[in-house]
This record gives sequence, C-alpha cells and structure tokens, in this order.
Amino acid sequence: MNISPVEVSKSLIELLCSDCRTVVLTGAGISAESGVPTFRGKDGLWNKFDPRELATFSAFMANPKLVWEWYLFRRDLINKVEPNPGHFTLAEMGKALNRLRIVTQNVDNLHQRAGSVDVIELHGNIARNKCADCGAPVSEQEIDPDQIPLCQCGGRIRPDVVWFGEMLPFEAIETAQRESSQCELFFSIGTSAEVYPAADLPRIAKRAGAYLVEINPDPTEVTHIADEVFAAPSGEVLPELWRAAMNEQRAKRTDQHID
Repeated sequence: MNISPVEVSKSLIELLCSDCRTVVLTGAGISAESGVPTFRGKDGLWNKFDPRELATFSAFMANPKLVWEWYLFRRDLINKVEPNPGHFTLAEMGKALNRLRIVTQNVDNLHQRAGSVDVIELHGNIARNKCADCGAPVSEQEIDPDQIPLCQCGGRIRPDVVWFGEMLPFEAIETAQRESSQCELFFSIGTSAEVYPAADLPRIAKRAGAYLVEINPDPTEVTHIADEVFAAPSGEVLPELWRAAMNEQRAKRTDQHID
C-alpha cells in the first residue's frame, strides 16, 4: 500500500489514462471542504440537534413544520457554499473518461453544480421535494413551513432525502453495487466507510479485483485494504492526480508523433 499526500503512482496514472471502468464514491468529507457542516465529529450538526426529532418519517408526521424549518435552514446553508476543486476535478474527469460513475452519499447537489451528470445519489437530494405518501417528485421548491403544500394525492410534501429508518432507493444502490463489482478502478473519497450499505461498495470493488484508492485526511475502515492512500483533502489531491494523468497522456501523444 502506497500512502502519499499527493505523489501519484505510475499504476494509478496508467489506469486513468486507459479510461478503464471507474467508480467514485464520495462522502461528507468532500462537502466539508466546501464548508458544508458534517453530521459527525465534534462540530457535526447532529451534536446541536436530535436527529430523532428532525430526520425520521414519524418526526415529520408529528411536527412537519419543525422538520421543514430545519431542512430549509440546511438548504440555505448549502446554497451559500460553492463546489470545491475536488468537485470540479471529478466533473472534468467525468467528461473526459467514458466509463466513470460518481456515487455519492451526500444530498447537497454540489457534484451537479460543479458539472457532473448522471450522479448516483444514495441518500437523495436536499434540493428536491417529493410526496410523503405516494413518493411522486414535486417541482415546487418554495415551501412555507406554516402552509406545507399537498400532493395531488393529498399527501404532504417532504424533502427528497433518505431519513433514518428508511431504505435507500433500490435502483440507486443496485446500480452502485453493480458498477462497483464491474469496475477496474475505485475511488473512496471523503467517507469514513462505516455507514452501510454504501460502506460495502469499496469492499465489493476490491473483492472483484479493482484497484482501490482512498482520498481522506484520516484513516478509515478501508484504509488497510486500499492499494493507494492519499492522506489529504480531495481538493488538493484530485487536481494534482488528474494533472499528472493529463501530462502522461500528452507525453504519450508526443512520443507517438515523433515515432
């Protein structure tokens, strides 16, 4: 296992240049680099609020006004931050590599704002709304907590995020597991690898023979099985990594032209 701040191995550069099947899993760490508060750690938002009162279906049905005030507060926080170099680099990689898929545990929409498309969202998206009864997506964005709008079916409108006690979207997790089992290169970025089933994705990839790369300032549950570890923020590592891969591709094209 190669543990490096930003130095990129030849093996990793060659894999990126080969446009192999690649899966990127991102967690709260990449968003924290943009200033989005995390839910864990000493400064986590859940240390200030009881999640049982704010992020469960029963809490919503008991006090929808309180829950909506909380999520509108979170939306406002997220809208004030911007994607960071890690998000933008992943968007560049997604445009250049034909077989790269981004899977995120985050609900903040920052990957999409950076330019990434077809992001697999395991926990939903805080920018969207849906019906609490039938699950239909709702285009209405402006929510008044004192007058929560109703769906055509009569159900209350709720944030389109996965709450505690709820199942992850079946299609999203099934696609993420399938892509992880078939990829040749897997990035685990800014995630503690402790929350399942997302935490199993790097393990699935590793068991299937993928080259596992971790980018996270602190050791995690998958550090010991990773082929390459970058103990630094993704906003520092990813631009350097991608720059190294682009330089290698340019060098190869130059050599071919000379030959």
